[in-house]
Amino acid sequence: MIPVRGYAGKRVAVLGLGRSGLATARALAAGGAEPLLWDDSPEARAKAEAAGFALTDLTRNTAFEDVACLVTSPGIPHLYPAPNRIIRRALECGVPVDNDIGLFFQSWGGPEWDDFDQAPKVVCVTGSNGKSTTTALIHHILRAAGRPTQMAGNIGRGVLDIEPPQDGEVLVLELSSYQTELARALTPDVAVFTNLSPDHLDRHNGLGGYFAAKRRLFSEGGPDRAVIGVDETEGMFLAGQLAQGPGDDRVIRISSGTKLEGFAWSVFARKGFLAEWRRGRQMASVDLRGIDGLPGAHNHQNACAAWAACRALGLSPKLIEGALHSFAGLPHRSQLVGERGGVRFVNDSKATNVDSAAKALAAFPRVRWIAGGMGKDGGIAALAPVLDSVVKAYLIGHSARDFALQLGETPHEICETMERAVARAAAEAQPGEVVLLAPAAASFDQYPDFEKRGEDFTRLVQALPGR
Repeated sequence: MIPVRGYAGKRVAVLGLGRSGLATARALAAGGAEPLLWDDSPEARAKAEAAGFALTDLTRNTAFEDVACLVTSPGIPHLYPAPNRIIRRALECGVPVDNDIGLFFQSWGGPEWDDFDQAPKVVCVTGSNGKSTTTALIHHILRAAGRPTQMAGNIGRGVLDIEPPQDGEVLVLELSSYQTELARALTPDVAVFTNLSPDHLDRHNGLGGYFAAKRRLFSEGGPDRAVIGVDETEGMFLAGQLAQGPGDDRVIRISSGTKLEGFAWSVFARKGFLAEWRRGRQMASVDLRGIDGLPGAHNHQNACAAWAACRALGLSPKLIEGALHSFAGLPHRSQLVGERGGVRFVNDSKATNVDSAAKALAAFPRVRWIAGGMGKDGGIAALAPVLDSVVKAYLIGHSARDFALQLGETPHEICETMERAVARAAAEAQPGEVVLLAPAAASFDQYPDFEKRGEDFTRLVQALPGR
């Protein structure tokens, strides 16, 4: 646990009693604060009470008298489309609003570090797609190098729930836009921006607000090194804002598909090969095509981001290359879950938007595509340029019929359920093809989250006869 500093003897309200909320309450108490806990959900309140926490009704008009701060869970709206009523009341009372990420950076480091030979560091990863894989890959490389490391944030443990750092440790955090938008302190040593595509637009009042939330990771405290994906205009703009010019090696530009020349430091992948260039010289070249845990151009971008971050931490190219080959990938992200009669079954349930689904489809030449769920604005019309690889689509969930109308001449079948989609795709698939779950939609019509959707797909694949 990381005890929260700065609130000893003060009352701090905590709104939202999920994993991060309860961890925040414990960390506040460990730092000498008095946490006042509340959740709008009766079930969450009951679970907190069962865990031994006392509740304070923050909906009362006098709830924020003598309160030093309100700490809110990331999923609770604080601005758009409208602030939660409790957050609005805190704002009306002039009470600062923060989240666990802000408390963490406020509390990271202390007198005990004076005895360390090497101060611990923090690497933060944000972006639209690839955050989790990039975070896990950096963590994996550090472990392979023998460096003490922990992984937390939007993946793994809550950020205040980690163990106190060791001498020379590297903490790797995945941060969503919900987390970066509100945190009052953001001071990573290395910050990574993977890419940007439309997502969570209602929460951020449009693409500009979404990008602004991501950008705060780089503008609030200023990392020592910034790794920036420049395959979209927003990434190029961000790199340009951070660097003093092309010769500024504090910014490492990365790309999947574009050779980056003329910069002090760049890492890019083309035709399956990763290359690192620094001050006009090629420092490394790695063939990514045979790495099973990193299939497709989108994963090659993740490899570039992780490579750049680890090089910024001082790791050698040879060590990083070896670790890439031992990376098994993450569940629900281009995860190979079975093979049957020369047909591979790949679970990419995390592909909840059009951009991530497009990258998954582009990773394989012949695809039996399982898609559908709670479709997002625009449906799958934007996927038209990558549908050439789709042999047939098997559509499930609430958006199945809407998706069917947007598939044009691509063969498709409305299956409605995952069970029927897996059975039909497996029955029709030919050797050399891939049955790919890449829904391009949220899961909430049939599953509580994308993990449960991916687990159901995996269970059905593993139950197929003849595996």
